[in-house]
Amino acid sequence: MTKKNSSDKSAGLSRRTLLRAGAATIGAAAFPMPVIAQTKPFAGVTLRGASFQHRFFTLLQSYIPEFEAQTGMKVDLQLSAFPVYNQQANLELSSGGSAFDFVNVTFILAARWVAAGLLANLDEFTGDPNLTPAEWKPKDFVEGAQVPYRDAKGATYGYSWEGGAMVMGLSRMDLMEKKGLKIPKTFAELQEVCAAINGTDGVTGLVSFQLHHWCLPPYIQGFGGNIFRNPPTDIMPALNSPEAVQAVEFYANLLKNYAPKGVLTYTEDQARQALLTGRSNIFIHSSAWITPILMSGDSKVKDTSRVVRMPAGPVRDFPAANSQGLGIPKNAKNKKAAWEFIKWALSPEISMRLVKEHGHSSVCRRSVIESEEYRKLNTVNGQDLGALYLEVLGLPAKGENYMAYRTVKEFPIVGDVLNKAFEQVATGQLPAQAAMNAAQEQAIANMRRAGTAL
Repeated sequence: MTKKNSSDKSAGLSRRTLLRAGAATIGAAAFPMPVIAQTKPFAGVTLRGASFQHRFFTLLQSYIPEFEAQTGMKVDLQLSAFPVYNQQANLELSSGGSAFDFVNVTFILAARWVAAGLLANLDEFTGDPNLTPAEWKPKDFVEGAQVPYRDAKGATYGYSWEGGAMVMGLSRMDLMEKKGLKIPKTFAELQEVCAAINGTDGVTGLVSFQLHHWCLPPYIQGFGGNIFRNPPTDIMPALNSPEAVQAVEFYANLLKNYAPKGVLTYTEDQARQALLTGRSNIFIHSSAWITPILMSGDSKVKDTSRVVRMPAGPVRDFPAANSQGLGIPKNAKNKKAAWEFIKWALSPEISMRLVKEHGHSSVCRRSVIESEEYRKLNTVNGQDLGALYLEVLGLPAKGENYMAYRTVKEFPIVGDVLNKAFEQVATGQLPAQAAMNAAQEQAIANMRRAGTAL
């Protein structure tokens, strides 16, 4: 349920002010509401939505009372742990349920839900000027972040609220400079820097965490391989290709030789803390987890840190990028009312407030990311973090969509197999070739059991 008595003083004051001002003034005071909302046609409707827990929704909840005052609707937003939400939402949508009016469209499940026709076509809303004003600007969303939410014909089934752009954080540039080391730009240079720093002043060369099917694929693609043969059209797994085996060996050796003991069980937060405290020199992950070394009050290495592009492979330079979206279930009871909520939650105004009032920088509206306000807040020690974020997030939409492997509906099955195979290699249970041969057979078998024709 939404928080009705937010502790956020600014939000509470805003709500009281709006309520005093009356309904006609409310919309103009907060942001320009579309005509359909100003007439309150959905007053009395209770919108039911669901997502996994994320800071975006925690912040958004403090603003929801404003939306409820402006529209007369109530919002029942249910937040669960990531795996719990995905399982529940997948079952609800697949069974044709109508329990939710809006849902998070999880990146790794987006293609499955879109291909199965489980979501409403949002072009029907954006294409109607009575439902969506021109100033909402659906094309303002970063193209690379929108790719997962379109079908083969280009129809849109979700709009992105969170972008994940893989970057590299370096916490101990002071140690690197003493040793005459430069920021690594290639996989080979990455290994050299890790080897040179590891053990110096109690610092490990790098750190990572246990979601290998997010961290590993950029190395597989960098060596010239892929997860599938040619996604999305050819989804035959390619886990035992020479390039994939080479990448698994390379990444496993990085973790075995230059990462903290127990790194295979590290959570994202444990890895982030190792970077923020300078106990590990390099962490490669989504920008939201890396940029705190420059911006967080908890960082002990602000003065010695840099955030840059992750190194490129010998064949390709494909840093990972993803996004999360909001969509409407095909069988939702209150589709137009749900669209009002999505329009509001992802409006330029709310996006900018999240940036200015909370420093939440991983929004997906280009106009906000390129604004002077955003640039001021996200330029630290001369580094324009917004430009780096926008560059990486937009790469999959330029030329080859190299993130297509992650949005095909078969990825969750193959990703689980890849995780287990990598653990066998990193723990020394199996050599890379044997582990990936077994993974290839297991992935094919699991896909066929799930009904995939190969």
